[in-house]
Amino acid sequence: MSRSAGRRRRGRELALRVLFELEGTEKEPRPALEYQADDMGAPRDTVEFARTLVEGTLGHVVHIDAAISEASVNWDLVDYGKVERAVLRLGTYEGRELIAEPASRGTGTGHATPAAAASFERSYVRSMKPASPLQRDPGGPPVEGGDR
Repeated sequence: MSRSAGRRRRGRELALRVLFELEGTEKEPRPALEYQADDMGAPRDTVEFARTLVEGTLGHVVHIDAAISEASVNWDLVDYGKVERAVLRLGTYEGRELIAEPASRGTGTGHATPAAAASFERSYVRSMKPASPLQRDPGGPPVEGGDR
């Protein structure tokens, strides 16, 4: 793993910790980020990447939650645990709004082009929906689609 990739992973971890801490509270993001960054011993560039993720996720949370709810079959967003909601929100924000750039281009964040964001959203939402329900054949194991 390159140093840049490791810092981005740590930035995601830091952002996830902050989103988890903020869930269901009236806390402000900045002090939570500072506390969690200090606890992790995160370097400045990692904190800045995490700040981008946290602020972006919180700034788009209504739209993100609507997208997750629309893609979730038989689940309401409130049925997910705090960690799962934070992961889904963070992943949806990063996938829709940011494009990973090569390590040589700084923090690796940039705004996605509309086409890239739409492509990601289509594939991400499809991956959350089951392709088809499994149906039982009276004479055998479950089969996809129902017909044998």
